[in-house]
Amino acid sequence: MDERNAHSIFIRGRKQLIMEGVHHVDSFDESEIILQTNMGAVILKGEGLHITELNLEMGNLTAEGFFTGLQYKESKGKGKGSGKKILKRLFK
Repeated sequence: MDERNAHSIFIRGRKQLIMEGVHHVDSFDESEIILQTNMGAVILKGEGLHITELNLEMGNLTAEGFFTGLQYKESKGKGKGSGKKILKRLFK
């Protein structure tokens, strides 16, 4: 399997996260990191989060902080009106 297509997550003591299969980081701040992986969108939640290493060519991300949650978001498809939902969430 191509390294770029591998997907794995390793969390050490809720303080360090190492992830493979990362395609793109959508946004990040101290409480949330949103990224796209080869298995879909992933939302990382926590406190004092920061990205310590990012190599999109290899698909690797390392982040540190105190992790309180990890969630995969399923794609609802790229159908008609999907952009409206994004705008609605942004302007809540």
